[in-house]
Amino acid sequence: MNQYSLGADAFEWLGVQYRPLLRTKDSGGAISITESLAPAGSGPPRHVHHDADETLSILTGSIEVWHEGERSVVHAGEAVFIPRGREHTFRVTSEGPARHLIILTPGGFEGFFAEMAAGQFAIPDDMPAIIESGERHQLSFTGPPLADDPPLAIASEG
Repeated sequence: MNQYSLGADAFEWLGVQYRPLLRTKDSGGAISITESLAPAGSGPPRHVHHDADETLSILTGSIEVWHEGERSVVHAGEAVFIPRGREHTFRVTSEGPARHLIILTPGGFEGFFAEMAAGQFAIPDDMPAIIESGERHQLSFTGPPLADDPPLAIASEG
């Protein structure tokens, strides 16, 4: 496995690779951990997880996090916690991809990534299907990604 691939058991959606490390069923519903490899500049639309707290642990690269109007940069070796019910998004600000862990408590959200990869849904063209899957996974989309905003800071890969 090289630094730009998560291996054969990963799946891809919109250029981002996802690899479940700990599935909800394996923790009795308590937690899910998904490894992600996201290209420079990528990031999801603003959203809210209604039933789960989210922690992003950055392994390589850096991301800019937008959390209820506040912006910060999180580098390799750092983590950010987003309580359930809070609007947030992020984008990769490093020159290369960012590898990070997506930790949700309780678990259950990893199924959203699998559905999106299976359907290869596009934003904004397939938003009705994306929104419908999000609702099944206790997720609401609330606004655009950070892609069109100037970055807070560009950081070198960690």
